[in-house]
Amino acid sequence: MVERVTTPVAFHAADGCPLHAAVLGSGPPVVLMHGGGPDHESLIPLARALADAYTVVLPDVRGYGRSVCVDPTRHTWNTYADDVVALLDHLDLATAVVGGTGLGSSITLRTCARHPSRVRAALLLSVENVEDDKTKAAEIAYLDAFAARVRLSGIEAAWASLRPHLAPVITTLVTEAIPRSTPASIAAAAAIGHDRLLTSIDELAAVDTPALIVPGIDHRHPPSVARAMAAALPRSTLADALTTTVRTAADLATAFAPPIKAFLAEVPTP
Repeated sequence: MVERVTTPVAFHAADGCPLHAAVLGSGPPVVLMHGGGPDHESLIPLARALADAYTVVLPDVRGYGRSVCVDPTRHTWNTYADDVVALLDHLDLATAVVGGTGLGSSITLRTCARHPSRVRAALLLSVENVEDDKTKAAEIAYLDAFAARVRLSGIEAAWASLRPHLAPVITTLVTEAIPRSTPASIAAAAAIGHDRLLTSIDELAAVDTPALIVPGIDHRHPPSVARAMAAALPRSTLADALTTTVRTAADLATAFAPPIKAFLAEVPTP
């Protein structure tokens, strides 16, 4: 495989927050967002696997990596979706395939709902859990406690008790990203727990974007939620789930690139 170098991109969100991304490859645009904890570097091997046919854009999601945002009130699903549009506007792209892992898949869903004309297709990889009314309070407490540990003891200490319960690849990618992360920004990003992505998965019936769904394998990315999303989304394709043999960013590329390429081959180019 040809080693492809990323080109850095700096832009501003609608609220003025400075944001960052990297771009590589050539062809129709694909925006891929990392999960909650890592940064864009976690997806570079996957981007390189797609870059022979696509221009792959890798944002550092607000709060992570170089996209520092220490104000908890500026971490909402609508803000994240608007950040995607700000990136498309900066790159002069009318539309793009948009997707991501974990947190990135949730941002993709909100972008599809909030800005449907800008998303040509959605890649929902290792989708996050969707809380119901009973479990939302627990989610808020979980993320608030995480933020408090970050502020008191640092990012490494905050993740220490959580990593054993997550998919092996998430543990690896989070660990690798910690030195590139800003503690105050990571703590602020945990405020997303106070917002609500969906009231019910049934809301996805209104999202007409073609979507590829890859189930996750842990309690924060449960396969049952992925299957429910596939049933609710009118134009969804359900792929095989992530496995415990996927442990590194390179493994992630090996697992995800084939289903992504097969799915995108069926999506009309603009």
